[in-house]
This record gives sequence, C-alpha cells and structure tokens, in this order.
Amino acid sequence: MNISVSDLKERLLDGVIIDIRSVEKYNNHHLPNAINIPYAKLAVGYHDLLDKNKTYFIYCEKGLTSPKLCNYLNHRGYRTYNIIGGYEEWVVSEN
Repeated sequence: MNISVSDLKERLLDGVIIDIRSVEKYNNHHLPNAINIPYAKLAVGYHDLLDKNKTYFIYCEKGLTSPKLCNYLNHRGYRTYNIIGGYEEWVVSEN
C-alpha cells in the first residue's frame, strides 16, 4: 500500500516510520521520529524482529526502493505503507 506525505503527516502517531536509507543519510537528516533500518538488513531477515501487530511507514530517498520492500514485507504478514516520493517528497512538502 502507498501513502502520500500529506496523509502521513496526519497519521504520524499511527505507526512506526522506518528509514531504509544508509546510516549516513539517516544521520544527516530524516523524518521526525523515524528509526533507521537499512534496506539490506530488512531484506535478509532482520524483519523477523518487527512486530506484525504494528503498522510501518517505510521510505527511501526517492520512493523507488521502498515499494519493493513493502511488497516483500506485506507478503510476509506485515502491515506496511510505502511513503510516495520518499525523503525527497517530504523535503518538498516542508518548503
């Protein structure tokens, strides 16, 4: 499933925001309250540590990688939303 940045802003407290970018990019800037779990970790089994009863809003830099990961996690029983446009769309919405 997808969610726009404007809709996400209304639902920030409804789930966990996961930044799948590199640690360096996360440390430089990230969405409010986001946690960082790089894509490679989630794709190789780290997702087993996530709670299937929670909702996850997932983003990458431009919204190109996160949809694939959301699809992967959704097929494994997780409730995820891809943030359309990723971090770059968030930045645009703030200006």
